[in-house]
Amino acid sequence: MPPLSLHLPDVRDRARAAFLGAAVGDALGATVEFMTASEIRASLGVHREITGGGWLHLRPGTVTDDTEMSLCLARAIDAAGSWSLRGAADALARWLRSGPVDVGSTCRRGLRRYMLDGTLEGPPHDGDAGNGAAVRMPPVALLSLGDPAMLRRVALEQGHLTHHHPLSDAACLLVGELVQLGCLGLSLRRLGAAAAALVSAEPRFRFAPYPGLATGYVVDTLQTVLHFFFATRSFEECLIAVVNQGGDADTTAAIAGAIAGAYHGPDAIPRRWLRRLDPGLVEELGRLSTRLVELSPVGRGEPPRV
Repeated sequence: MPPLSLHLPDVRDRARAAFLGAAVGDALGATVEFMTASEIRASLGVHREITGGGWLHLRPGTVTDDTEMSLCLARAIDAAGSWSLRGAADALARWLRSGPVDVGSTCRRGLRRYMLDGTLEGPPHDGDAGNGAAVRMPPVALLSLGDPAMLRRVALEQGHLTHHHPLSDAACLLVGELVQLGCLGLSLRRLGAAAAALVSAEPRFRFAPYPGLATGYVVDTLQTVLHFFFATRSFEECLIAVVNQGGDADTTAAIAGAIAGAYHGPDAIPRRWLRRLDPGLVEELGRLSTRLVELSPVGRGEPPRV
């Protein structure tokens, strides 16, 4: 296979769109988190605007733990100039101590373990097949851009801080791969081949026909994300479809937003949604995404291995 011909400014734009797309999805989905699809239809019709509210009573544009945990990783990488598992764990522990508005139970348990005994990996646990590690993948994908071995190593290290389960591992790796393929400007067929490889290796992730569940179980999450990403043709259409499934809507939409943002690019993210986010958050996400690409193998001029 001939080497990819990359236009680095386009890669940086797509990386920025991945990080912003995750935040936009988080803010859009938080309104309908834990509602069923039928409850959303009855009360809102089709949920398509960032309005805040929801069970957390958020201001419009406020993001949740899904974006905040990714920010922790990105800030730690920025400060160290490279990946440091200890630095990432410390950043997440500081965040937990700050009293965030919401924290998933598996993430809380894993971070409390680290705070108590300093261990950077929890033991394998049947209850760790949630989606809290997969949603933290955007900064990992950008830092390891172009290096599948690095992606695998860092994805599993950050994941095992809180989630040590093969289904979580598989989801983290696929989310990271899809974000990278999108940032590199590869085709929808190439992204589809990556998803098909996961389903072949682990049939529980099969997403066609769509099973219709959007819970915090990482299999349901990935089925929802993959079905609507491949069934739609725009960033906006994808995210509206995802959040209207309800369930763990902020997390499913954050993951879908990262993948769709990378693939469709920054111009595809509706301006009206971006304007709802805090301008300081938008600036920081843009700055950190550029920094992560600069630190990545692709940013250092190495040809990507895909």
